[in-house]
Amino acid sequence: MPINSQKYINLLPQDEFQGTSLGRALTWALSSFRVMVIITELIVVSAFLSRFWLDSKNSDLDEEINIKKGQVMAYSDVENEFRSYQNKISIAKSLYSENSNADLIKSISVLIPSDLVLSSIQIINNDLLIKALSYSEKSIAQFLVNLGSLKKLTNIGLSQVASNADNNAVTVFTITANLNQALEGIK
Repeated sequence: MPINSQKYINLLPQDEFQGTSLGRALTWALSSFRVMVIITELIVVSAFLSRFWLDSKNSDLDEEINIKKGQVMAYSDVENEFRSYQNKISIAKSLYSENSNADLIKSISVLIPSDLVLSSIQIINNDLLIKALSYSEKSIAQFLVNLGSLKKLTNIGLSQVASNADNNAVTVFTITANLNQALEGIK
């Protein structure tokens, strides 16, 4: 009969130290630190490899930002021109919204005698200032009477009457008046 003799060979030395609680704790700590070192190495290697991916993403984003910045700069002239047109439109709207002043100026222009020339008409707040030239005092008086017929004007007065420096036959004068806001639509 064959003899069943199996011998187990243990190459690790058996010490009495491993049998003690300090020895077992030290063995456990060494094996767990080995696992921690392996995990740390895996994290460091993955961070190193991910750096290349992050660098390529960063360069792609920088390139995309530069492209979009170029597009914005290309449209800056169009935007400036558009804003300029918007400003002009808002000025035109404000001028056209003052219909009462336009109607008043139309009414005044109808009342001007034939030998009288207007230099300027200014409406500031509720005050009207008309500068004009005339060849006769009679047309100045007629113009004042005509302005008096407008119910929208009050306190009509003549001021700064003088001869023109270039031509003594021409009289330069200024008419001031207040606008009556209560009678907005009446001429």
